[in-house]
Amino acid sequence: MRTLVKFFSQCFYSSLGIKKTMRWIFLGIYLIMELQKCPLSLNTAHVLLLFQSTYDRCPLELVRCIKHILYTEQRLVREATNSSSPVGGMMDSMSQKYQQINQAFEELRLLTQDTENDLRKLQHNQEYFIIQYQESLRIQAQLSSLATLPPADRQLREPALLSKRATVEAWLTREANTLQKYRLDLAEKHQKTLQLLRKQQTIILDDELIQWKRRQQLAGNGGPPEGGLDILQSWCEKLAETIWQNRQQIRRAEHLRQQLPIPGPIEELLNELNSTITDIISALVTSTFIIEKQPPQVLKTQTKFAATVRLLVGGKLNVHMNPPQVKATIISEQQAKALLKNENTRNDSSGEILNNNCVMEYHQTTGTLSAHFRNMSLKRIKRSDRRGAESVTEEKFTILFESQFSVGGNELVFQVKTLSLPVVVIVHGSQDNNATATVLWDNAFAEPGRVPFLVPDKVLWPQLCDAINIKYKAEVQSNRGLSEENLVFLAQKAFSSSSNNPEDYRNMTMTWSQFNRESLPGRNFTFWQWFDGVMELTKKHLKPHWNDGAILGFVNKQQAQDMLMSKPNGTFLLRFSDSEIGGITIAWVAENPNKAGERMVWNLMPYTTKDFSIRSLADRISDLNHLLFLYPDRPKDEVFSKYYTPPLSKAVDGYVKPQIKQVVPEFTTANPDPTSGNQTYMDHGASPAPVSHPHTYGIYPPMSDSMLDADGDFDLDDTMDVARHVEELLRRPVESQWGGQQS
Repeated sequence: MRTLVKFFSQCFYSSLGIKKTMRWIFLGIYLIMELQKCPLSLNTAHVLLLFQSTYDRCPLELVRCIKHILYTEQRLVREATNSSSPVGGMMDSMSQKYQQINQAFEELRLLTQDTENDLRKLQHNQEYFIIQYQESLRIQAQLSSLATLPPADRQLREPALLSKRATVEAWLTREANTLQKYRLDLAEKHQKTLQLLRKQQTIILDDELIQWKRRQQLAGNGGPPEGGLDILQSWCEKLAETIWQNRQQIRRAEHLRQQLPIPGPIEELLNELNSTITDIISALVTSTFIIEKQPPQVLKTQTKFAATVRLLVGGKLNVHMNPPQVKATIISEQQAKALLKNENTRNDSSGEILNNNCVMEYHQTTGTLSAHFRNMSLKRIKRSDRRGAESVTEEKFTILFESQFSVGGNELVFQVKTLSLPVVVIVHGSQDNNATATVLWDNAFAEPGRVPFLVPDKVLWPQLCDAINIKYKAEVQSNRGLSEENLVFLAQKAFSSSSNNPEDYRNMTMTWSQFNRESLPGRNFTFWQWFDGVMELTKKHLKPHWNDGAILGFVNKQQAQDMLMSKPNGTFLLRFSDSEIGGITIAWVAENPNKAGERMVWNLMPYTTKDFSIRSLADRISDLNHLLFLYPDRPKDEVFSKYYTPPLSKAVDGYVKPQIKQVVPEFTTANPDPTSGNQTYMDHGASPAPVSHPHTYGIYPPMSDSMLDADGDFDLDDTMDVARHVEELLRRPVESQWGGQQS
């Protein structure tokens, strides 16, 4: 059967004429019936004539019909197979959903083709009715003219004309009823089509498009990419095409009614259909005006930013024939609420955006209609009065994009608007941390269809764990996320708890205030500020070590002590500092110099971004010879050697380059450098758990790290400090050491 259909379809594109092709099709139909042993209640020749009368003008429609039958048969076979197969029963739900959408489109196509055929038939019958009606008028005129004839002639001709008039009028009466029935049947079919259209549009716009927007929102927190819009655009374009075809059909039906008014309910039905189809296309156009690329959600004034808006049905509705312009405006949360309530906002804005107008462009290769704002800049912002403890970094704005589209040669004009995800405006980089917290909370916990920009004040701890885990992996750019043990540590910190059982936190809730408004007990920073500091430090300096599993990180001082005391001396671990934002410390087990035979855990003063901009973590660990094994038992060189800075070559041009190294005085077992006469150090404080000392560094003749600050610029102050230390520690006049080599 499939071979026959394939052969039929090929015939249409071959050199065979239509008549020869039709003969092959009729023969094929006969063969199909014979192959399937279909019981025929009609004579085969009659069936073939019926097919010929139906498909003579549209042979391709027969191929489509057979294709649809085969498609349905294939689906039924697949469903029957899957119902008995465990693997088939677990078919990807997304594929099933897409299949259902495509099947609905095929049904809509067939319904639209059916109403198109009925409309043509109605038009043909109405045209014949009008001809007969004109004939009736001509007979009536002849009867009227008999009054001028002699009685004998009138009596001779009048009976035949009266009989003919009666026959024509009887036919007209019957045909008028038939036309009215055709019109009502056509209107009912259009109602069915529009009902299915609205259902299909609801699935695509209220389910699929909303889900895409939700994925886009979560992607703002570091979630997986929202995915392309190609499939959504293809669906929306199919909707637009089908809606427009049905709209044109309804308008043609209305034209036929006006051409030949027949009393009845059809006028009201057509008005209702026209109103419904206009509402459907209006919803499609306004809902498919979307933001493909969101503006940054933490927006700094006087800083360039970009965004892209797109109309998913622009190409299909030929909107690009009169390219629309899109305008961007920043509005407040209150203005956004008023806008969604259709209240008059008097075109107010909450700031001034430069380069905020852009013309939509049609891209022929991709079939997309979009506007790319590449050089927008927020010149100023107007803030509202804040509530209670709310800070400027908790105030939300949004970018409003608006335009006007003409469809069908100005036949329909639509005012379209769309809002960006919430935006927090900052004026200084120091506000970025808290602004990011506001955006993270909003993206993670906003509900679909909310009033702008309401979010719950508290959420379950597991929900927050999911959000910060996604954010952590995205920021650090690592597949290694937060383990259950890490999350328990964070819960202990957030709730000031000592429980190690994850189940104890399963039903606990965390408020926004606990997250980023109230400081942690005994600290001057919030939970989020501490966590964000960890992310920044890891992202900038520790990413390879985190990916290698070398950093335990989320371990408190007591836990580190318990873990290390069961290990040999020289075992160490890396944990994030509890007391300092963006700090990491080294804890190791060693002998207590004050009590022979007693061991204790030491904690090095935390390193921060500034420290690692001078010397890397791997090099610092390499410097400390008393660190032997990374917890639990991995030799440190096995873990960190690939990150050590290679030694520099000998000095050139008569200059000797100094090198910074660090030591812990109580644990100094330096390896003498044969090129150096005396080995001297700057003390780097180390202590038992409760005590810390300032950073100090050992100086060796070679120098591998440049004196750069966090931004990569040359730090003159730090360099001068090192020079003074070199002069002091070498304990000899600088002139006597360097005088002979100066240029």
